[in-house]
Amino acid sequence: MEIFGIPLQAFLGQLMLGLVNGAFYAMLSLGLAVIFGLLDIVNFAHGALYMVGAFVAWILMDKWGISYWWALLLAPLAVGILGALIERLFLKRLYGLDPLYGLLLTFGLALILEGVFRKQYGVSGQAYPVPDLLSGASNLGFMILPNYRAWVVVASIAVCLATWFLIERTRLGAYLRAGTENAKLVQAFGVNVPLMVTLTYGAGAALAGLAGVLAAPIIQVTPLMGSNLIIVVFAVVVIGGMGSIMGSVITGLLLGVVEGFTRVFYPEASNIVVFVIMAIVLMVRPAGLFGKEA
Repeated sequence: MEIFGIPLQAFLGQLMLGLVNGAFYAMLSLGLAVIFGLLDIVNFAHGALYMVGAFVAWILMDKWGISYWWALLLAPLAVGILGALIERLFLKRLYGLDPLYGLLLTFGLALILEGVFRKQYGVSGQAYPVPDLLSGASNLGFMILPNYRAWVVVASIAVCLATWFLIERTRLGAYLRAGTENAKLVQAFGVNVPLMVTLTYGAGAALAGLAGVLAAPIIQVTPLMGSNLIIVVFAVVVIGGMGSIMGSVITGLLLGVVEGFTRVFYPEASNIVVFVIMAIVLMVRPAGLFGKEA
């Protein structure tokens, strides 16, 4: 059986590969959307934080023998603390200024983090093994599905939906949204808005760190892994709508699949298809597919 001229097994395999890439796009664009939507900060350091999360997981394994499952908890926590420090030490001084200053600052921080890890570990990648529980593959009859890649897709979607629910459907999320729109009013009700802002940025950074841990067994851990991905992730956020959490998740998954199938039908365009879609969307709907028009 063939679909669009390619065998069913190859089609489904490419679909799974696209979903894996889309899962990483969704996770990273989710963190960007949370930070921009709630804090109005264009966080160019997000790719570097993704890289730091992967390196923390690798260092925990290499130096102390800490397993992947503990790294899923400890690495995002470490990256979240780093993000909170960045917000408290640097970004809080830029609130009220043009967002361009925040973009330039976070871009500079990304270069510093990348430079530090390049000096310490070089540009060659570090291998991170797939955990034993998720090794191997499952035969579904019509395709062989690697267990770890299936885990990445399921875990990413679960985290994305949980984050959306927390921000859009809970009282804590309502406080976050209200605090960023009218900080003085929310503070009058006894809410510590500066702490809430710090924790929000830290949570967005932790999401990037979690994506880094999930990526470590699939791609080699290298200081360049974040810079190679962040431009595409920014395009995903723009297409979905800046600040739209669900828009970023849906768009990330869909564009991963589109990019995957483009590699099959027109490989030369696979590196630019996301940007072509972004240009078309911006011409038709400048606010993005799920963004709110000004």
